[in-house]
This record gives sequence, structure tokens and C-alpha cells, in this order.
Amino acid sequence: MNDMILAVENLRKTYGGVTAVDGITFAVQAGEIVGLLGPNGAGKTTTIDMILGIVEPSGGMIRVFGQDFRTHRAVILARVNFAAVYAHLPGNTTVRQNLFIFGLLYGVSHLRERIAALLKEFNLEKLARTKTGLLSSGEQSRVHLAKALLNEPKLLLMDEPTASIDPSDSEIIREKIKTYAKQNRAAVLWTSHDMYEIESVCDRVLFISHGKIVLEGDPRELPALYGKKNLEELFIAVAREPLSLHVSV
Repeated sequence: MNDMILAVENLRKTYGGVTAVDGITFAVQAGEIVGLLGPNGAGKTTTIDMILGIVEPSGGMIRVFGQDFRTHRAVILARVNFAAVYAHLPGNTTVRQNLFIFGLLYGVSHLRERIAALLKEFNLEKLARTKTGLLSSGEQSRVHLAKALLNEPKLLLMDEPTASIDPSDSEIIREKIKTYAKQNRAAVLWTSHDMYEIESVCDRVLFISHGKIVLEGDPRELPALYGKKNLEELFIAVAREPLSLHVSV
């Protein structure tokens, strides 16, 4: 049985003379949470946007569920979802209305029952009739996550999903996604600048710098391999001088 959910091969994106993503190759297995790390402008969000079909690649291939994204886009996207605090939901519609609209777009069966279950799971029942724009950042983050799980995706893309929210709500999101990935054998690609979060959530990390993957491995083991005290120190080194890193012996 093939457990590969996402396979990216020699993926590239250029804007005029600027190369945002420069020939990256990686894969994410079923049940695996992979962190995509790097400084601002490294190419993380562009990579996610290409996997979502928002941005057209300049070259390379994306395979999801063993299918070429270019020729099976609609089938693939029905089993994919996305969450990010900057991807705002319509603020003038209620929590329930937002979930209902997105549920229709994803073709979710038994939609009312699915929404009821998610409202309960994310402690949103009392907020169901509240306009999303009136919610706190933490409440909105829970709505984003409920929306991201509406169609029970097998590939979940998380672009800084806990940025600007408090530690309590961040912990809720982390634990929900870890549980979801394990129970549903879903693949998760997760970007964050919170290294504690990455260590607690991710099975594997990819460090990207100037559009290239420069390091890969277990987030709990990589720092020591490069003579760093922790993942944050390694992140800083990658951001400043990626080409000067050498494995400690």
C-alpha cells in the first residue's frame, strides 16, 4: 500500500527575474506532519499556494494521492483543505453560515450534521449565530480550523495557523491537528515561526532558504547535528547563513 499523500518534484516558481521557489523536492506521508520552515520571503507560502492551485508553477510536478495536479485538479482539491490566520473568512456572515457556504463548495454530504459536530468539537455552539468579524482572534482561529476540517481532508495545509493568537488557543489547534492527522491518516504541511510549536507538532521539518530546501530531518535531532542548542538557534543560522552550516562530528 502506498502511503504517499503529497509528492513535490523539482518545483519552481519565478516572477520575472526573481526566483521564489527553486527546484524543491519533498514528500509527505499519510499520518505525517511536516514543518516547512524558513525566514520571510524564503518561498514557503508560494509553495503552499502552488499546491493549492492558487499560483501556477513555472516548472516541476505536484502529485497528490498519486495523481498529477495539472490533470486531476478538481478531484484532488475536493480532498484538500487549508487554514491560515491571514485568510479571513467573510466577516458579515455568521459562523454557521460560513461553515455552510464552504460545506456547499466542498460538496460535503450530511452537511448540517457535520457542521453541528464541528461546532461542538471546537466549542463554537454559543457563537454559531455570531458574525465572524465580531469574534476574537482565538475564536476566529477555531472557526478557521473547523472550516479546514469540514470535508475531512486527506491533505491539510497550515500556513502559520497560530500566528497572533494566545498560547491557550494555539495549544488547542496543535492538539486537534495532531489527533486529526493520526486518526485519519491525513498528511499535514505546516509553516510556522514558532519553533516550540514545530518541535511539539512536527514529525519532520524542511528548512527552506532562498527558494531551496537546505536542511531536512527530525526537529528534535537536527539542532545537535549542526552544533546548535535548539531549533530556534538553528532557524536563525539558516536564515542568516544557510551555506555556512556544517554537520557537527
